[in-house]
Amino acid sequence: MSVTKRVQQWATFARAWHIYDCAWQNPFESASLIRKHLMGLHKPIYHPMNDCGDHVVVINTAEIALPGDEWKKRAYFHHTGYAGGASWTLAWELHEKDPTMIMKKAVYRSMHGNLQRRYTMQRLHLFKDDNVPKEILENVSNQIRQPRRVPQRLDQLDPELVKNFPKIMDYPKDYVLR
Repeated sequence: MSVTKRVQQWATFARAWHIYDCAWQNPFESASLIRKHLMGLHKPIYHPMNDCGDHVVVINTAEIALPGDEWKKRAYFHHTGYAGGASWTLAWELHEKDPTMIMKKAVYRSMHGNLQRRYTMQRLHLFKDDNVPKEILENVSNQIRQPRRVPQRLDQLDPELVKNFPKIMDYPKDYVLR
């Protein structure tokens, strides 16, 4: 076997580390993207019973964007295992308790019926902001592209840029905004 073939084979079987930014993204669309990398669907050697997936680091899970009024209407179910232990938690309440939980549940649910999904979820690393341990960031070799473009907020723009931006009109100095 030639050296190039050996390297190509090693790269196919090796577990890569990917990073994904959840800021302003729909967690359910993001979950399908993350699922492909966690399960190894993007690799040519994929087989349902073959554990060939990669590690995925997900950052900014506190800034996800649910569509419409799903923050108020979507309920998550949990059962303690005891009689009468069923509870339903609204999305906004669950997000307040743990900002990573909605993303975790979305990815887990996207792997519907997979026998290995509990073991596959161990390769998912969730962080509520962009503070990721240095040991994990050293391993990251790829970035998963976001499906939605993130808009830039006015308070995060450079004040010089805002001041020099072309205006349609200038208000008079004695003009009062109501």
